[in-house]
Amino acid sequence: MSQFFEIHPHNPQKRLIHRAVEILREGAVIAYPTDSSYALGCMIGDKDAMETIRRIRRLDDKHNFTLMCRDLSQVAIYAKVDNTAFRLLKAHTPGPYTFIFKATHEVPRRLQHAKRRSIGIRVPAHPISLALLEELGEPLMTSTLILPGQDLPEIDPNEIRTQLEHQLGLVIDGGACSPEPTTVVDMTEGVPQVMREGLGSVEVFA
Repeated sequence: MSQFFEIHPHNPQKRLIHRAVEILREGAVIAYPTDSSYALGCMIGDKDAMETIRRIRRLDDKHNFTLMCRDLSQVAIYAKVDNTAFRLLKAHTPGPYTFIFKATHEVPRRLQHAKRRSIGIRVPAHPISLALLEELGEPLMTSTLILPGQDLPEIDPNEIRTQLEHQLGLVIDGGACSPEPTTVVDMTEGVPQVMREGLGSVEVFA
């Protein structure tokens, strides 16, 4: 049965953030709030936890996993970002965008898109997400919490707990989130291509 932490959405309690990261390092999958919707997260190197996320969401090998990063310096370690793309990222992060880039060798093959060798990259604008990333010291392997058969992400932590309490190590209640997922922008060919229109504005990419 998952633990349930109520964490302040603007001033996250350090002891709870520290314990949440301990739970991640113990091999658990957590549900946590972002600046778009709630998400599932686990350690990059934890294969079993990643398979738990695949199982919860019923994902196939065409799914682009996302690395939730603390800042752009961390992004550059895991994604092949040229100067043009870097300026684009700088203008739109932190924020509700997921950018798809070619992955560097630092990204485990199992996290990369099977054919394109790409990875999603995201820098959130949510105090709880950023506090987790700061405490963790590395990106969080993440997937939007959209359950099978649903079109929109989960936004109610109590409902998440009810449905997934036997599959997660922790549910973080950080208050209500937007019902919209991130806007997804593919940067693998150098020219921005909007793959999914979500919370982030797409006008600049038109």
